Amino acid sequence: MSLGYFSYPMPANEPVLNYAPGSPEKATLKKVLAELKRKEADIPMYIGGRAVRTGNKVSIHPPHERNHVLGYFHAGEKKHAQQAIDAALKAKASWSVMTWEERAAIFLKAADLIATKYRPYLNGTTMLGQSKSVYQAEIDSACEIIDFLRFNVHFLSEIYKQQPISGAGMHNRMEWRPLEGFVLAVTPFNFTAIGGNLPTSAAMCGNTVVWKPANTQIYSAQMFMRILLEAGLPDGVINLVYVDGPTIGEVCFNHPDFAGVHFTGSTGVFNHMWATIGANMPKYKSYPRIVGETGGKDFVIAHRSADPDVVATALARGAFEYQGQKCSAASRAYIPSNIADAVKKKLVDQVSRMKMGTVEDFTNFVNAVIDEKSYDKLKKYIDNARKDRKAKILVGGNCDKKKGFFIEPTVIEVKDPRYVTMCEELFGPVLTIYVYDANQFEKALDLVDSTSPYALTGSIISVDRSAVELATNKLRNAAGNFYINDKPTGAVVGQQPFGGARASGTNDKAGSMLNLYRWLSARTIKETYNPPTDFGYPFLQES
Repeated sequence: MSLGYFSYPMPANEPVLNYAPGSPEKATLKKVLAELKRKEADIPMYIGGRAVRTGNKVSIHPPHERNHVLGYFHAGEKKHAQQAIDAALKAKASWSVMTWEERAAIFLKAADLIATKYRPYLNGTTMLGQSKSVYQAEIDSACEIIDFLRFNVHFLSEIYKQQPISGAGMHNRMEWRPLEGFVLAVTPFNFTAIGGNLPTSAAMCGNTVVWKPANTQIYSAQMFMRILLEAGLPDGVINLVYVDGPTIGEVCFNHPDFAGVHFTGSTGVFNHMWATIGANMPKYKSYPRIVGETGGKDFVIAHRSADPDVVATALARGAFEYQGQKCSAASRAYIPSNIADAVKKKLVDQVSRMKMGTVEDFTNFVNAVIDEKSYDKLKKYIDNARKDRKAKILVGGNCDKKKGFFIEPTVIEVKDPRYVTMCEELFGPVLTIYVYDANQFEKALDLVDSTSPYALTGSIISVDRSAVELATNKLRNAAGNFYINDKPTGAVVGQQPFGGARASGTNDKAGSMLNLYRWLSARTIKETYNPPTDFGYPFLQES
Protein backbone atom coordinates (compact mmCIF):
# COMPACT_ATOMS: atom_id res chain seq x y z
CA MET A 1 0.00 0.00 0.00
CA SER A 2 1.44 3.36 -1.04
CA LEU A 3 0.87 6.16 1.44
CA GLY A 4 2.40 8.98 -0.56
CA TYR A 5 4.07 9.99 -3.80
CA PHE A 6 7.81 9.60 -3.47
CA SER A 7 9.82 12.03 -5.58
CA TYR A 8 13.36 11.45 -6.84
CA PRO A 9 14.89 14.77 -7.94
CA MET A 10 17.26 15.09 -10.86
CA PRO A 11 20.65 13.86 -9.58
CA ALA A 12 24.03 15.39 -10.30
CA ASN A 13 26.46 13.43 -12.44
CA GLU A 14 28.92 11.39 -10.41
CA PRO A 15 32.23 13.33 -10.09
CA VAL A 16 35.14 11.78 -12.00
CA LEU A 17 38.10 11.03 -9.74
CA ASN A 18 41.44 12.08 -11.25
CA TYR A 19 43.83 9.47 -9.77
CA ALA A 20 46.58 12.07 -9.49
CA PRO A 21 49.94 11.13 -7.94
CA GLY A 22 49.56 10.79 -4.17
CA SER A 23 45.74 10.69 -4.32
CA PRO A 24 43.98 8.21 -2.02
CA GLU A 25 41.94 6.76 -4.90
CA LYS A 26 45.12 5.94 -6.82
CA ALA A 27 46.70 4.17 -3.87
CA THR A 28 43.53 2.19 -3.18
CA LEU A 29 43.07 1.13 -6.80
CA LYS A 30 46.69 0.00 -7.09
CA LYS A 31 46.17 -2.25 -4.05
CA VAL A 32 42.95 -3.66 -5.46
CA LEU A 33 44.56 -4.40 -8.84
CA ALA A 34 47.30 -6.33 -7.06
CA GLU A 35 44.70 -8.14 -4.94
CA LEU A 36 42.63 -9.14 -7.97
CA LYS A 37 45.71 -10.47 -9.76
CA ARG A 38 46.85 -12.51 -6.75
CA LYS A 39 43.81 -14.78 -6.66
CA GLU A 40 42.01 -16.74 -9.34
CA ALA A 41 38.30 -15.97 -9.31
CA ASP A 42 35.80 -18.81 -9.52
CA ILE A 43 32.84 -17.20 -11.30
CA PRO A 44 29.40 -18.82 -11.23
CA MET A 45 26.25 -17.93 -13.11
CA TYR A 46 23.44 -16.44 -11.01
CA ILE A 47 20.04 -18.02 -11.66
CA GLY A 48 17.15 -17.37 -9.31
CA GLY A 49 19.57 -15.79 -6.86
CA ARG A 50 21.58 -19.02 -6.69
CA ALA A 51 25.24 -19.35 -7.70
CA VAL A 52 25.37 -22.01 -10.42
CA ARG A 53 28.66 -23.80 -11.15
CA THR A 54 28.69 -26.23 -14.07
CA GLY A 55 32.28 -27.43 -13.87
CA ASN A 56 32.77 -26.41 -17.52
CA LYS A 57 35.31 -23.75 -16.64
CA VAL A 58 36.64 -21.20 -19.13
CA SER A 59 39.71 -19.15 -18.26
CA ILE A 60 39.79 -15.34 -18.27
CA HIS A 61 43.00 -13.52 -19.23
CA PRO A 62 43.82 -9.80 -19.39
CA PRO A 63 44.03 -8.85 -23.08
CA HIS A 64 47.31 -7.07 -22.29
CA GLU A 65 48.79 -10.05 -20.40
CA ARG A 66 47.80 -13.25 -22.17
CA ASN A 67 49.63 -15.65 -19.87
CA HIS A 68 48.03 -14.44 -16.65
CA VAL A 69 44.85 -16.13 -15.42
CA LEU A 70 42.36 -13.86 -13.65
CA GLY A 71 39.97 -16.71 -12.99
CA TYR A 72 37.47 -19.04 -14.55
CA PHE A 73 33.79 -18.70 -15.36
CA HIS A 74 31.40 -21.63 -15.44
CA ALA A 75 29.97 -21.84 -18.95
CA GLY A 76 26.30 -22.74 -19.25
CA GLU A 77 24.22 -24.57 -21.83
CA LYS A 78 20.68 -24.73 -23.14
CA LYS A 79 19.14 -25.94 -19.89
CA HIS A 80 20.60 -22.98 -18.00
CA ALA A 81 18.97 -20.53 -20.41
CA GLN A 82 15.66 -22.26 -19.74
CA GLN A 83 16.29 -22.20 -15.98
CA ALA A 84 16.97 -18.46 -16.19
CA ILE A 85 13.65 -17.88 -17.98
CA ASP A 86 11.82 -19.99 -15.41
CA ALA A 87 13.43 -18.05 -12.56
CA ALA A 88 12.56 -14.72 -14.20
CA LEU A 89 8.92 -15.70 -14.71
CA LYS A 90 8.67 -17.00 -11.14
CA ALA A 91 10.05 -13.73 -9.74
CA LYS A 92 7.78 -11.61 -11.95
CA ALA A 93 4.65 -11.87 -9.84
CA SER A 94 6.13 -10.32 -6.70
CA TRP A 95 8.63 -7.99 -8.40
CA SER A 96 6.09 -6.38 -10.73
CA VAL A 97 3.82 -5.38 -7.84
CA MET A 98 6.54 -4.25 -5.44
CA THR A 99 5.99 -0.58 -4.59
CA TRP A 100 8.08 1.80 -6.64
CA GLU A 101 9.95 3.30 -3.70
CA GLU A 102 11.13 -0.17 -2.62
CA ARG A 103 12.36 -1.02 -6.13
CA ALA A 104 14.05 2.35 -6.46
CA ALA A 105 15.86 1.93 -3.14
CA ILE A 106 17.63 -1.19 -4.41
CA PHE A 107 19.15 0.56 -7.43
CA LEU A 108 20.03 3.71 -5.51
CA LYS A 109 21.78 1.59 -2.91
CA ALA A 110 23.68 -0.21 -5.68
CA ALA A 111 24.79 3.17 -7.04
CA ASP A 112 26.07 4.19 -3.62
CA LEU A 113 27.90 0.88 -3.16
CA ILE A 114 29.68 1.44 -6.48
CA ALA A 115 30.48 5.05 -5.60
CA THR A 116 32.14 3.98 -2.34
CA LYS A 117 32.95 0.43 -1.24
CA TYR A 118 33.10 -1.22 -4.67
CA ARG A 119 34.46 1.59 -6.84
CA PRO A 120 38.02 0.21 -7.00
CA TYR A 121 36.73 -3.33 -7.53
CA LEU A 122 34.41 -2.53 -10.42
CA ASN A 123 37.09 -0.32 -11.95
CA GLY A 124 39.75 -2.95 -11.28
CA THR A 125 37.84 -5.82 -12.87
CA THR A 126 37.10 -3.58 -15.87
CA MET A 127 40.73 -2.54 -16.25
CA LEU A 128 42.07 -6.09 -16.03
CA GLY A 129 39.32 -7.93 -17.87
CA GLN A 130 38.72 -5.42 -20.68
CA SER A 131 42.14 -3.71 -20.81
CA LYS A 132 40.96 -0.20 -19.93
CA SER A 133 43.13 2.59 -18.65
CA VAL A 134 42.31 3.97 -15.23
CA TYR A 135 40.57 7.03 -16.67
CA GLN A 136 38.54 5.05 -19.21
CA ALA A 137 37.46 2.67 -16.45
CA GLU A 138 36.58 5.52 -14.07
CA ILE A 139 34.26 7.24 -16.55
CA ASP A 140 32.67 3.90 -17.48
CA SER A 141 32.49 1.38 -14.66
CA ALA A 142 32.22 3.98 -11.91
CA CYS A 143 30.64 7.22 -13.11
CA GLU A 144 28.47 6.10 -16.01
CA ILE A 145 26.88 3.10 -14.31
CA ILE A 146 26.26 5.17 -11.16
CA ASP A 147 24.62 7.82 -13.35
CA PHE A 148 22.49 5.25 -15.18
CA LEU A 149 21.15 3.89 -11.90
CA ARG A 150 20.44 7.29 -10.32
CA PHE A 151 19.12 9.08 -13.40
CA ASN A 152 16.90 6.18 -14.44
CA VAL A 153 15.26 6.22 -11.00
CA HIS A 154 14.58 9.93 -11.49
CA PHE A 155 13.35 9.48 -15.08
CA LEU A 156 11.02 6.65 -14.12
CA SER A 157 9.56 8.64 -11.24
CA GLU A 158 8.79 11.42 -13.75
CA ILE A 159 7.08 8.94 -16.07
CA TYR A 160 4.95 7.59 -13.24
CA LYS A 161 3.78 11.14 -12.50
CA GLN A 162 2.35 11.55 -16.01
CA GLN A 163 -1.43 11.18 -15.64
CA PRO A 164 -4.41 12.04 -17.86
CA ILE A 165 -7.01 14.71 -17.08
CA SER A 166 -10.40 13.74 -15.66
CA GLY A 167 -13.79 15.12 -16.65
CA ALA A 168 -16.71 15.76 -14.29
CA GLY A 169 -18.06 12.67 -12.56
CA MET A 170 -15.10 10.47 -13.39
CA HIS A 171 -11.48 9.78 -12.56
CA ASN A 172 -8.86 8.73 -15.11
CA ARG A 173 -5.50 7.26 -14.27
CA MET A 174 -2.57 5.68 -16.11
CA GLU A 175 -0.78 2.59 -14.96
CA TRP A 176 2.77 2.11 -16.28
CA ARG A 177 2.95 -1.67 -16.26
CA PRO A 178 6.01 -3.81 -16.96
CA LEU A 179 5.89 -5.90 -20.13
CA GLU A 180 4.12 -9.24 -19.96
CA GLY A 181 6.82 -11.92 -19.90
CA PHE A 182 10.61 -11.70 -19.54
CA VAL A 183 13.22 -9.41 -21.11
CA LEU A 184 16.50 -10.62 -22.60
CA ALA A 185 19.52 -8.31 -22.15
CA VAL A 186 22.52 -9.01 -24.40
CA THR A 187 25.49 -6.81 -23.55
CA PRO A 188 28.89 -6.08 -25.18
CA PHE A 189 32.49 -6.21 -23.97
CA ASN A 190 33.42 -2.58 -24.30
CA PHE A 191 31.43 -0.82 -21.56
CA THR A 192 30.79 -2.18 -18.09
CA ALA A 193 28.14 0.54 -17.78
CA ILE A 194 26.22 -0.81 -20.77
CA GLY A 195 26.48 -4.26 -19.23
CA GLY A 196 24.87 -2.86 -16.10
CA ASN A 197 22.31 -0.56 -17.71
CA LEU A 198 20.66 -2.93 -20.19
CA PRO A 199 19.34 -5.38 -17.57
CA THR A 200 18.69 -2.82 -14.80
CA SER A 201 16.75 -0.30 -16.90
CA ALA A 202 14.26 -3.03 -17.80
CA ALA A 203 14.21 -4.43 -14.25
CA MET A 204 13.65 -1.00 -12.75
CA CYS A 205 10.38 -0.82 -14.71
CA GLY A 206 9.16 -4.01 -13.03
CA ASN A 207 10.40 -6.51 -15.60
CA THR A 208 12.45 -9.60 -14.85
CA VAL A 209 15.50 -10.28 -16.98
CA VAL A 210 17.76 -12.91 -18.48
CA TRP A 211 21.19 -11.27 -18.86
CA LYS A 212 23.81 -12.63 -21.27
CA PRO A 213 27.05 -10.60 -21.25
CA ALA A 214 29.89 -10.98 -23.74
CA ASN A 215 32.38 -13.58 -22.51
CA THR A 216 35.08 -10.92 -22.60
CA GLN A 217 33.14 -8.81 -20.07
CA ILE A 218 32.19 -11.53 -17.59
CA TYR A 219 34.93 -10.56 -15.11
CA SER A 220 33.32 -7.16 -14.43
CA ALA A 221 29.74 -8.33 -15.09
CA GLN A 222 29.85 -10.78 -12.20
CA MET A 223 31.18 -8.03 -9.92
CA PHE A 224 28.23 -5.82 -10.83
CA MET A 225 25.83 -8.71 -10.24
CA ARG A 226 27.28 -9.28 -6.79
CA ILE A 227 26.76 -5.61 -6.00
CA LEU A 228 23.10 -5.81 -7.05
CA LEU A 229 22.54 -8.81 -4.80
CA GLU A 230 24.18 -7.00 -1.87
CA ALA A 231 21.90 -4.03 -2.58
CA GLY A 232 18.90 -6.30 -2.03
CA LEU A 233 17.84 -7.34 -5.53
CA PRO A 234 15.34 -10.19 -5.05
CA ASP A 235 16.10 -13.66 -6.37
CA GLY A 236 15.32 -14.14 -10.05
CA VAL A 237 14.81 -10.51 -11.01
CA ILE A 238 18.06 -10.50 -13.02
CA ASN A 239 19.57 -13.85 -14.01
CA LEU A 240 23.18 -13.76 -15.23
CA VAL A 241 24.06 -16.62 -17.58
CA TYR A 242 27.14 -17.47 -19.64
CA VAL A 243 25.50 -19.24 -22.58
CA ASP A 244 26.63 -18.79 -26.17
CA GLY A 245 24.67 -16.43 -28.39
CA PRO A 246 22.99 -18.93 -30.75
CA THR A 247 21.82 -21.03 -27.81
CA ILE A 248 20.42 -18.11 -25.80
CA GLY A 249 18.64 -16.93 -28.94
CA GLU A 250 17.19 -20.36 -29.71
CA VAL A 251 15.74 -20.70 -26.21
CA CYS A 252 14.56 -17.13 -25.62
CA PHE A 253 13.24 -16.27 -29.07
CA ASN A 254 11.13 -19.42 -29.20
CA HIS A 255 9.54 -18.89 -25.79
CA PRO A 256 5.90 -17.67 -25.72
CA ASP A 257 6.67 -15.33 -22.80
CA PHE A 258 9.50 -13.52 -24.59
CA ALA A 259 8.61 -9.83 -24.14
CA GLY A 260 11.62 -7.93 -25.46
CA VAL A 261 15.35 -7.74 -26.08
CA HIS A 262 17.72 -4.98 -24.94
CA PHE A 263 20.83 -5.32 -27.08
CA THR A 264 24.15 -3.65 -27.76
CA GLY A 265 26.46 -5.29 -30.28
CA SER A 266 27.02 -5.78 -33.98
CA THR A 267 24.55 -4.78 -36.65
CA GLY A 268 24.70 -8.25 -38.20
CA VAL A 269 23.72 -9.99 -34.96
CA PHE A 270 20.91 -7.51 -34.33
CA ASN A 271 19.54 -7.96 -37.85
CA HIS A 272 19.52 -11.73 -37.32
CA MET A 273 17.69 -11.27 -34.01
CA TRP A 274 15.08 -9.07 -35.67
CA ALA A 275 14.50 -11.57 -38.46
CA THR A 276 14.21 -14.47 -36.01
CA ILE A 277 11.75 -12.60 -33.78
CA GLY A 278 9.68 -11.62 -36.82
CA ALA A 279 9.50 -15.20 -38.02
CA ASN A 280 8.43 -16.35 -34.54
CA MET A 281 5.64 -13.80 -34.04
CA PRO A 282 2.83 -16.41 -33.96
CA LYS A 283 4.48 -17.97 -30.90
CA TYR A 284 4.38 -14.89 -28.65
CA LYS A 285 1.71 -13.65 -26.29
CA SER A 286 2.51 -10.04 -27.23
CA TYR A 287 4.59 -8.06 -29.70
CA PRO A 288 8.14 -8.04 -28.29
CA ARG A 289 10.03 -4.79 -27.85
CA ILE A 290 13.25 -4.80 -29.88
CA VAL A 291 15.76 -2.21 -28.70
CA GLY A 292 19.29 -2.17 -30.05
CA GLU A 293 22.38 -0.02 -30.32
CA THR A 294 24.64 -1.45 -32.98
CA GLY A 295 27.59 -0.48 -35.17
CA GLY A 296 29.12 2.81 -36.17
CA LYS A 297 31.52 4.37 -38.66
CA ASP A 298 31.83 7.67 -36.87
CA PHE A 299 33.14 10.78 -38.57
CA VAL A 300 34.88 14.07 -37.94
CA ILE A 301 34.68 16.75 -40.61
CA ALA A 302 36.74 19.88 -40.26
CA HIS A 303 35.94 23.17 -42.01
CA ARG A 304 38.58 25.41 -43.57
CA SER A 305 38.15 27.76 -40.57
CA ALA A 306 38.98 25.07 -37.99
CA ASP A 307 41.91 25.38 -35.58
CA PRO A 308 44.42 22.60 -36.48
CA ASP A 309 45.22 22.03 -32.80
CA VAL A 310 41.54 21.45 -32.01
CA VAL A 311 41.15 19.09 -34.96
CA ALA A 312 44.27 17.06 -34.15
CA THR A 313 43.31 16.68 -30.49
CA ALA A 314 39.73 15.70 -31.29
CA LEU A 315 41.05 13.01 -33.61
CA ALA A 316 43.74 11.77 -31.22
CA ARG A 317 41.34 11.40 -28.32
CA GLY A 318 38.27 10.46 -30.33
CA ALA A 319 40.01 7.71 -32.29
CA PHE A 320 42.40 6.20 -29.76
CA GLU A 321 40.93 6.38 -26.25
CA TYR A 322 40.15 2.80 -25.25
CA GLN A 323 41.95 1.65 -28.40
CA GLY A 324 39.08 2.91 -30.57
CA GLN A 325 36.81 0.19 -29.17
CA LYS A 326 33.92 2.55 -28.54
CA CYS A 327 30.77 2.50 -30.66
CA SER A 328 31.32 6.26 -30.95
CA ALA A 329 35.06 6.28 -31.75
CA ALA A 330 36.25 8.54 -34.57
CA SER A 331 37.03 6.21 -37.46
CA ARG A 332 36.98 8.45 -40.54
CA ALA A 333 38.02 12.09 -40.86
CA TYR A 334 37.64 14.69 -43.61
CA ILE A 335 40.27 17.41 -43.49
CA PRO A 336 40.24 20.54 -45.71
CA SER A 337 43.29 21.04 -47.90
CA ASN A 338 44.19 24.46 -46.45
CA ILE A 339 44.94 23.04 -42.96
CA ALA A 340 45.69 19.40 -43.88
CA ASP A 341 49.48 19.59 -43.52
CA ALA A 342 49.25 21.28 -40.12
CA VAL A 343 46.62 18.84 -38.85
CA LYS A 344 48.60 15.79 -40.02
CA LYS A 345 51.80 17.05 -38.44
CA LYS A 346 50.15 17.79 -35.11
CA LEU A 347 48.19 14.53 -35.13
CA VAL A 348 51.29 12.45 -35.86
CA ASP A 349 53.11 14.25 -33.05
CA GLN A 350 50.35 13.54 -30.52
CA VAL A 351 49.95 9.90 -31.53
CA SER A 352 53.71 9.35 -31.45
CA ARG A 353 53.75 10.44 -27.82
CA MET A 354 51.09 7.95 -26.73
CA LYS A 355 52.52 5.19 -24.54
CA MET A 356 51.16 1.68 -24.97
CA GLY A 357 51.24 -1.17 -22.46
CA THR A 358 49.54 -2.71 -19.43
CA VAL A 359 46.77 -1.04 -17.46
CA GLU A 360 48.71 -1.24 -14.19
CA ASP A 361 51.12 1.38 -15.55
CA PHE A 362 48.94 4.48 -15.37
CA THR A 363 51.22 6.37 -17.78
CA ASN A 364 49.99 4.24 -20.69
CA PHE A 365 47.40 5.98 -22.85
CA VAL A 366 46.77 2.89 -25.00
CA ASN A 367 46.30 -0.70 -23.88
CA ALA A 368 45.44 -3.93 -25.70
CA VAL A 369 42.52 -4.71 -27.99
CA ILE A 370 40.01 -7.14 -26.56
CA ASP A 371 41.01 -10.51 -28.05
CA GLU A 372 42.88 -12.36 -30.76
CA LYS A 373 40.00 -12.29 -33.23
CA SER A 374 39.88 -8.50 -33.06
CA TYR A 375 43.68 -8.28 -33.24
CA ASP A 376 43.88 -10.44 -36.37
CA LYS A 377 41.10 -8.52 -38.12
CA LEU A 378 42.68 -5.13 -37.44
CA LYS A 379 46.17 -6.30 -38.40
CA LYS A 380 44.83 -7.52 -41.74
CA TYR A 381 43.39 -4.09 -42.56
CA ILE A 382 46.65 -2.38 -41.54
CA ASP A 383 48.81 -4.81 -43.54
CA ASN A 384 46.64 -4.32 -46.62
CA ALA A 385 46.88 -0.55 -46.31
CA ARG A 386 50.66 -0.77 -46.00
CA LYS A 387 50.83 -2.59 -49.34
CA ASP A 388 48.24 -0.44 -51.14
CA ARG A 389 49.42 2.48 -53.27
CA LYS A 390 46.10 4.24 -52.57
CA ALA A 391 46.87 4.40 -48.86
CA LYS A 392 49.68 5.70 -46.69
CA ILE A 393 50.30 4.97 -43.01
CA LEU A 394 51.22 8.28 -41.39
CA VAL A 395 51.95 6.90 -37.93
CA GLY A 396 51.70 3.58 -36.09
CA GLY A 397 50.88 0.34 -37.85
CA ASN A 398 52.96 -2.01 -35.72
CA CYS A 399 51.24 -5.01 -34.13
CA ASP A 400 52.48 -7.51 -31.55
CA LYS A 401 50.55 -10.27 -29.76
CA LYS A 402 53.36 -12.13 -28.02
CA LYS A 403 52.46 -10.80 -24.56
CA GLY A 404 49.16 -9.07 -25.26
CA PHE A 405 46.99 -8.00 -28.18
CA PHE A 406 48.77 -4.72 -28.86
CA ILE A 407 48.09 -2.64 -31.96
CA GLU A 408 49.69 0.76 -32.22
CA PRO A 409 47.38 3.72 -32.78
CA THR A 410 47.41 3.94 -36.56
CA VAL A 411 46.54 6.81 -38.88
CA ILE A 412 46.01 6.00 -42.56
CA GLU A 413 45.71 8.68 -45.23
CA VAL A 414 43.83 7.70 -48.38
CA LYS A 415 43.30 9.31 -51.77
CA ASP A 416 40.00 7.57 -52.38
CA PRO A 417 37.18 8.66 -50.02
CA ARG A 418 35.54 5.26 -50.63
CA TYR A 419 38.64 3.31 -49.59
CA VAL A 420 37.73 0.25 -47.53
CA THR A 421 38.89 1.68 -44.17
CA MET A 422 36.78 4.79 -44.77
CA CYS A 423 33.67 2.63 -45.17
CA GLU A 424 33.86 -0.53 -43.06
CA GLU A 425 33.55 -0.65 -39.27
CA LEU A 426 36.92 -1.66 -37.76
CA PHE A 427 36.37 -1.21 -34.00
CA GLY A 428 39.99 -0.62 -33.10
CA PRO A 429 42.77 1.99 -32.99
CA VAL A 430 42.73 2.77 -36.72
CA LEU A 431 41.78 6.21 -38.05
CA THR A 432 41.53 6.94 -41.78
CA ILE A 433 41.73 10.50 -43.08
CA TYR A 434 40.84 11.97 -46.45
CA VAL A 435 41.91 15.44 -47.56
CA TYR A 436 39.22 17.31 -49.50
CA ASP A 437 39.35 20.56 -51.46
CA ALA A 438 38.82 23.31 -48.89
CA ASN A 439 36.53 25.10 -51.32
CA GLN A 440 34.24 22.07 -51.67
CA PHE A 441 32.87 21.87 -48.10
CA GLU A 442 29.28 21.20 -49.12
CA LYS A 443 30.33 18.35 -51.41
CA ALA A 444 32.39 16.93 -48.54
CA LEU A 445 29.25 16.96 -46.39
CA ASP A 446 27.41 14.95 -49.05
CA LEU A 447 30.31 12.50 -49.00
CA VAL A 448 30.12 12.13 -45.23
CA ASP A 449 26.37 11.49 -45.38
CA SER A 450 26.53 8.88 -48.14
CA THR A 451 29.67 6.88 -47.37
CA SER A 452 28.46 4.71 -44.50
CA PRO A 453 25.21 2.86 -43.70
CA TYR A 454 25.74 3.76 -40.03
CA ALA A 455 24.51 6.88 -38.25
CA LEU A 456 25.77 6.82 -34.67
CA THR A 457 28.10 9.76 -33.89
CA GLY A 458 29.88 12.50 -35.76
CA SER A 459 31.30 15.97 -35.31
CA ILE A 460 31.92 19.23 -37.15
CA ILE A 461 34.90 21.39 -36.21
CA SER A 462 34.65 25.00 -37.36
CA VAL A 463 34.74 28.57 -36.09
CA ASP A 464 32.53 29.66 -39.00
CA ARG A 465 28.97 29.57 -37.66
CA SER A 466 27.40 29.32 -41.10
CA ALA A 467 29.48 26.20 -41.76
CA VAL A 468 28.31 24.73 -38.44
CA GLU A 469 24.70 25.44 -39.35
CA LEU A 470 25.11 23.93 -42.82
CA ALA A 471 26.72 20.77 -41.44
CA THR A 472 24.12 20.42 -38.69
CA ASN A 473 21.32 20.53 -41.28
CA LYS A 474 22.87 18.43 -44.05
CA LEU A 475 24.05 15.74 -41.61
CA ARG A 476 20.76 15.65 -39.70
CA ASN A 477 20.31 11.93 -40.31
CA ALA A 478 23.99 10.95 -40.37
CA ALA A 479 24.44 10.81 -36.59
CA GLY A 480 22.18 10.29 -33.59
CA ASN A 481 24.76 12.09 -31.44
CA PHE A 482 26.27 15.12 -33.18
CA TYR A 483 29.10 17.19 -31.72
CA ILE A 484 30.20 20.72 -32.53
CA ASN A 485 33.87 21.53 -31.96
CA ASP A 486 34.52 18.34 -30.02
CA LYS A 487 35.40 14.68 -30.50
CA PRO A 488 32.45 12.38 -31.28
CA THR A 489 32.83 10.35 -28.06
CA GLY A 490 32.13 10.82 -24.36
CA ALA A 491 28.33 11.01 -24.03
CA VAL A 492 27.27 11.62 -20.42
CA VAL A 493 24.05 10.27 -18.90
CA GLY A 494 21.45 13.02 -18.60
CA GLN A 495 23.51 15.36 -20.79
CA GLN A 496 23.84 13.63 -24.16
CA PRO A 497 21.32 10.74 -24.41
CA PHE A 498 23.03 8.15 -26.59
CA GLY A 499 21.92 6.23 -29.67
CA GLY A 500 21.99 6.26 -33.45
CA ALA A 501 19.75 5.41 -36.36
CA ARG A 502 20.12 3.86 -39.83
CA ALA A 503 22.28 0.73 -39.35
CA SER A 504 23.34 1.95 -35.90
CA GLY A 505 20.22 0.88 -34.06
CA THR A 506 16.75 1.88 -32.94
CA ASN A 507 17.90 5.20 -31.39
CA ASP A 508 16.06 4.65 -28.10
CA LYS A 509 18.56 6.89 -26.28
CA ALA A 510 20.13 5.22 -23.27
CA GLY A 511 20.51 7.73 -20.48
CA SER A 512 17.12 9.35 -21.07
CA MET A 513 13.44 8.87 -20.36
CA LEU A 514 12.94 7.60 -23.93
CA ASN A 515 14.64 4.28 -23.23
CA LEU A 516 12.51 3.53 -20.18
CA TYR A 517 9.25 3.94 -22.11
CA ARG A 518 10.30 0.90 -24.14
CA TRP A 519 10.11 -1.33 -21.04
CA LEU A 520 6.66 -0.14 -19.98
CA SER A 521 3.17 -0.95 -21.20
CA ALA A 522 0.57 1.67 -20.32
CA ARG A 523 -2.93 0.84 -19.09
CA THR A 524 -5.60 3.55 -18.97
CA ILE A 525 -8.23 3.18 -16.26
CA LYS A 526 -11.45 5.20 -16.23
CA GLU A 527 -13.75 5.16 -13.23
CA THR A 528 -17.26 6.66 -13.54
CA TYR A 529 -18.86 7.81 -10.28
CA ASN A 530 -22.46 8.13 -11.52
CA PRO A 531 -22.94 5.55 -14.27
CA PRO A 532 -26.02 5.94 -16.55
CA THR A 533 -28.99 3.63 -16.04
CA ASP A 534 -30.64 3.94 -19.48
CA PHE A 535 -29.34 3.95 -23.04
CA GLY A 536 -31.11 7.18 -24.07
CA TYR A 537 -29.43 10.53 -24.80
CA PRO A 538 -31.10 14.01 -24.77
CA PHE A 539 -30.85 14.31 -28.58
CA LEU A 540 -33.43 11.53 -28.87
CA GLN A 541 -36.13 13.71 -27.26
CA GLU A 542 -38.53 15.84 -29.30
CA SER A 543 -40.20 18.86 -27.67
